[in-house]
Amino acid sequence: MKYFFDTYALFEIFFGNKNYLKYLGSEVVTTRLNLMEIYYHLLRDYGEAAAEKYYYETIGYSTEFTDKDIKDAMKFRLKMKKKKKALSYVDALGYTIANRMKIRFLTGDNAFEDVKNVEYVK
Repeated sequence: MKYFFDTYALFEIFFGNKNYLKYLGSEVVTTRLNLMEIYYHLLRDYGEAAAEKYYYETIGYSTEFTDKDIKDAMKFRLKMKKKKKALSYVDALGYTIANRMKIRFLTGDNAFEDVKNVEYVK
């Protein structure tokens, strides 16, 4: 199965969360923006060697996004904000890409708990 892994899901895989083990055999899709977030956190907490290693292990999973994806993502982000659910720009974009690709969005972010087309895992 193919899933869009958001930054949350990628971190859970990285840190070995048992609830994410069943997704290890899945086809992974993400963006360079998700990898940017991970790179920053790994750089800050574990150093450049760890950040570089993880970045280059996951870069092959990144997909491109379109101008339409950006616009649709910001419309979705605004809709969620009106529901008092704060999403990052990167999360809104990832969710939009997942919908365009007709794959599920894998996350443990509480803002997505009851959102259509989301595989919510803590």
